[in-house]
Amino acid sequence: MQKIVSSDFQSIQQAIDQCDAGGGGTVYIPKGEWHCGSLHLKSHVHLQLDDEAVVSFSDVPEDYLPVVFTRWEGMECYNYSPLIYARDCEDIGITGGGRLVGNGQAWWQWKKLQQEAANELCYAQANGISVEKRVYGTREAALRPSFIQFVECTNVVLSDFTIEDGPQWTIHPVYCEHVTVRGVKVVTHGPNTDGLNPDSCTDVLIEGCSFETGDDCIAINAGMNEDGWRVGKPCKDIVIRDCTMSGGHGAVVIGSAVSGGVENIMVTDCKVKNTMQGIRIKTMRGRGGYVRNATFENIEIENVSNQAVQINSFYEFSTVKPLTDTPSELSDISIENVYGEGADTAIEIKGLPEKPLRNISLKNIRLTAAKAMTVLDVENICIEDVKVNLL
Repeated sequence: MQKIVSSDFQSIQQAIDQCDAGGGGTVYIPKGEWHCGSLHLKSHVHLQLDDEAVVSFSDVPEDYLPVVFTRWEGMECYNYSPLIYARDCEDIGITGGGRLVGNGQAWWQWKKLQQEAANELCYAQANGISVEKRVYGTREAALRPSFIQFVECTNVVLSDFTIEDGPQWTIHPVYCEHVTVRGVKVVTHGPNTDGLNPDSCTDVLIEGCSFETGDDCIAINAGMNEDGWRVGKPCKDIVIRDCTMSGGHGAVVIGSAVSGGVENIMVTDCKVKNTMQGIRIKTMRGRGGYVRNATFENIEIENVSNQAVQINSFYEFSTVKPLTDTPSELSDISIENVYGEGADTAIEIKGLPEKPLRNISLKNIRLTAAKAMTVLDVENICIEDVKVNLL
């Protein structure tokens, strides 16, 4: 396979296109600072960053037009292109020790401006508005794009680079299969700047990564409300291991967009510090869907401001209020070998009266917190060797 140096072309995108025309290969980005708008990867094309390469993305929204097919907070539409985007590709990747800088500060104020468009999009499926007619990509709509988003791609590798301050969600694979994210460092501080959001994906490995975020560090999702039910694609077979999380909201989170279902999740050997929550599963009436077969083990949780461990069917925050009261089904969740100090609440587990949680297992947990444990509306819970020292 060929290797192309991006500096030999007028733009990085031109180098990608030339590599694609030759059947694929590697686009090498050398030492230095490089400026660009949106980059669209192609099948069998890998970006390789020199350790001293910095790719700085434009903060002008019009540089991310024309609109592309995307999923915005769990709902399909057409919106600004993500900063790095691919659709229907195979064998793609971004590797190397360089930096990707999103300059997201210019977009973050849109959080205060997005509500009208977000309402329209969230209710689009219920109101019979087809995906083809859900077209945004304007400053007035103010729906921010993801930093990296791959849609319906297979065999994706992201490794070793640092990614900083995108407009909204940082790494966001959608409907992808066989995804590896290894040794990536995410540093981002804006509103809704989650670190990594596997979204209705299958077979995802996340290992050896670090996250310092303005929202959830890792959040596993599967579509929102009616549009998530229509698509009906679960997020499943996800392994998260040897990662560190700090800042932001939840460290390792499932939900709240679980409408297409989440299953077969393994989280192990991770360290959490200075977040709001540690382990968190969150949903609310109106989401529907399910979470099942989720295992968390060997997790260190230090100095979280709220709950060290939370499973909550009463999630109180949502960009848009759901139209129905359809509950989610949460079952077969195991949390084992968890320890740490400095939480406000050690463990909070809350099902719904009409849809209790089922088959919850808590084993070998050692936490220090101001408050110990709340358990409501759970069928069949196993609590074994759980100790909480009160502050």
